[in-house]
Amino acid sequence: MRLITRAAALLAILTLTLGLSGCGYNDFQRLDEQVKSAWSEVLNQYQRRSDLIPNIVATVKGEANFEQETLTKVVEARARATGIQATPELINNPEAFAKFQAAQGELTGALSRLMVTVEQYPNLKANQGFQDLRVQLEGTENRITVARGRYVKAVQDYNVLARSFPSNLTAMVFGYGVKPNFAVQNEAQISVPPTVSFDKPAAPAAAASK
Repeated sequence: MRLITRAAALLAILTLTLGLSGCGYNDFQRLDEQVKSAWSEVLNQYQRRSDLIPNIVATVKGEANFEQETLTKVVEARARATGIQATPELINNPEAFAKFQAAQGELTGALSRLMVTVEQYPNLKANQGFQDLRVQLEGTENRITVARGRYVKAVQDYNVLARSFPSNLTAMVFGYGVKPNFAVQNEAQISVPPTVSFDKPAAPAAAASK
């Protein structure tokens, strides 16, 4: 009798295991880990950029008569971006994810405006310390682009599984909800990182007419 009971239990476990595999349970485990790994890399690159900003601001401050409003916007945007606690759980909360994305987008815009403004200051453009920081910023923006692209792909693969039948039934049973992704309107920014040009700017029309 015990042998029959044990055999039945083993058969039930085997059936359950095969059933979970066939309904995508193992795929959810794998893809969920891929999403977490990709998200971790996104956060690492955003943090790298955030760590560069104080040095960039300090260097720019040394330039006489530099536009303080531009610097202030960068500092404020960084404070808002770093003020959001980017925990792993954030990728399961669409509202929190949207706020994080908006804050990082605001910081990207503020940095881009700063670099455009720098074009008007030849001394800054010739400053080796600033040039080195610029190169680091460009490299970081490229890494952010790559990391975001990988995250987008990982989430797409996961969400397809979460929405497809019969794996969507497994998702409901085990709590594998659809994950938020970077908004469609920002996909162009994902594929094209901000350009920081240090070519000599054209002379203003007023100055050229003199």
